[in-house]
Amino acid sequence: MKYKQWHRAACPPGGRRAMEAAGIPPLAAMVLCARGLDTPEKAAAFLDSSLGQLRDPLLMKDMDKAAARVARALEAGETIAVYGDYDVDGITSTCLLTDFLRSEGGQVIPYIPDRMEEGYGLNTDALDTLQREGVSLVVTVDCGITAVEEADHARALGVDLVITDHHECKSRLPQAEAVVDPHRSDCPYPFKCLAGVGVALKLVLALGGPARQRELLERYADLAAVGTVADVMSLTGENRTIVRLGLEGLRRTRRPGLKALLREAGLEERPLTSGTIGYTLAPRINASGRMGRAALAGELLLTDSPARGEELAAELCQLNRDRQAIEAEIYEECEALAQALPQQQRYALVLAGEHWHQGVVGIVASRLADKYSCPAFMICLQDGKGKGSCRSFAGFNLFAALEHCAPLLEGFGGHELAAGFTIREENIPAFAQAMNDYVRAATGGEEMVSVLDIDAEVEDPGLLTLEGAESLDLLEPYGAGNPKPVFSLSGCLITALSEVGGGRHLKLKLAAGGRSFDAIFFSATAAQAAVAVGDRVDVAFTPQVNEYRGWRTVQLQVCDLRPALTRAQAERALYEKFRRGEALTPGEAEALLPSREEFVVLWRYLKGHAHPAPLEETAPRLARSIARSAGRRETVMRTLVCLEVFDERGLIRLERTTDHLHIALQAVEGKVDLEDSWILRRLREMRG
Repeated sequence: MKYKQWHRAACPPGGRRAMEAAGIPPLAAMVLCARGLDTPEKAAAFLDSSLGQLRDPLLMKDMDKAAARVARALEAGETIAVYGDYDVDGITSTCLLTDFLRSEGGQVIPYIPDRMEEGYGLNTDALDTLQREGVSLVVTVDCGITAVEEADHARALGVDLVITDHHECKSRLPQAEAVVDPHRSDCPYPFKCLAGVGVALKLVLALGGPARQRELLERYADLAAVGTVADVMSLTGENRTIVRLGLEGLRRTRRPGLKALLREAGLEERPLTSGTIGYTLAPRINASGRMGRAALAGELLLTDSPARGEELAAELCQLNRDRQAIEAEIYEECEALAQALPQQQRYALVLAGEHWHQGVVGIVASRLADKYSCPAFMICLQDGKGKGSCRSFAGFNLFAALEHCAPLLEGFGGHELAAGFTIREENIPAFAQAMNDYVRAATGGEEMVSVLDIDAEVEDPGLLTLEGAESLDLLEPYGAGNPKPVFSLSGCLITALSEVGGGRHLKLKLAAGGRSFDAIFFSATAAQAAVAVGDRVDVAFTPQVNEYRGWRTVQLQVCDLRPALTRAQAERALYEKFRRGEALTPGEAEALLPSREEFVVLWRYLKGHAHPAPLEETAPRLARSIARSAGRRETVMRTLVCLEVFDERGLIRLERTTDHLHIALQAVEGKVDLEDSWILRRLREMRG
């Protein structure tokens, strides 16, 4: 198993039926119900990606001040610097605002700091340089919210500063002409999940006014979508609208460089989704910043020359290949370091090295967090100082953890799930201890485990048709806050398997419910998955449409496999699930619900064997004895449900220790109506 736990969400049958009655296809209805969107009204509100989702940018605190100061600079012909960040969000933010201001006649200098030489965010040397170049207004995008000292320095230089950002705020805000960040505690803006490029887009919309909204969205949604997806922002609310518009705009983008990059990455003829942005396009743009050449990606997105766009696109793709090679080397070294750590230092993985490439350690941290199921902190050392990148696991709040360890740090910033920090080398051991103590306390000493969230069990494999898989497009765009749907099929038979892609991936043929399915398990071999032809497995997967030589078929993209339970194990697991009070699928409830005849047969047996002395028995033996006496198959789980109902209605006194049962008949007066049983009512309600 790739994941230690599978967590299957509850899907109320009544909600699913109401959704299907409203015209939502079955698979999509199952996913929406599992995610709490269990009425047609809730589903419609979530799926809405119309322009009506977009809020007035002037609702954002200080947006009026920011727009007024920028408009004044445009009118007066001031030189404006747009100061960004070297990741995809920062680069797209910089290019979006630069392009707009230039189109309005502005004198604009885009500035993206060098990751290796300058690090993240505003720095005083850059402000000095921009002031000497005649800049009188600096507008930050995707950075600046923690730049208190740098803002004071800009003021001392006589340079006005407008900050637009989306990162978490500290208690003290920089002193600037305007500080625009939806995470400000005093900001009433209702949607807090905008990316840095989303906030930059809002500034552009505020400058353009309501009359130009559609025009400006059509012009800049492509850049906004790329930055939003790349920064793993929640694809709900406004972000669904921004990304939907951006995906439509990407295919017909007028940016020569972006068009060339789509072609160089092999996306020219393929459908464009949030997945193609996140896994194919964004890494190539990101590679420029990671390798210390962010200006290349900035030039690519701003160039008007198709020829130059082709050159830059090829260069970015090569940089991405270089990044992958360096990342593989560092990851291999870090695995050895992690394995050498004692268990008490694995609540939070803190690793440091002198020769690591600062631009790729964030990716390595993410991979380590997934592998070791804990937050990971990677620190690049040079001259006694360390620059750190960290990634979360299981939603752990990194920003709060770094705040707790702030006395040991020189500085920090970022999100709950990804952050950066600086630290002196001599403080690293104390930091590692403090962070491990903090994580251990936050988790109650429990080991974090990898959990796969499954939306629903597919009880009818007949739903997995080409039409069914295509119907899930209704839920696009996928991303944070709206992940790809994951379903499960139980008891599938592996009828064929082979390793493909140079032995890196596992191709399977699965049989379930009289149907056969092709499946692909990426980055897994037969040995790693521990499977062979003839095995029965439970499969967690995402249905997708596979196109090959003009044929379109359903393929199951496997997320995980696990050995299927035996019938007895499956029955016991289902019964225990019911006893824990968890919601059941309609099929599970049906399987647990005893018939009237089963109650009658069991009661007759108990009257003959539990009187006058109580009956001492195990559940499996009791079920087998009843089956023999009735000449029919009885299940352990339904036998146990019958006993629970008898106990609830006062007919017996039931005591259980694991499988051992102590059953004593109780004296009752008059008739007892089993139909009044709360247990039966609950099962029938879940059965629908």
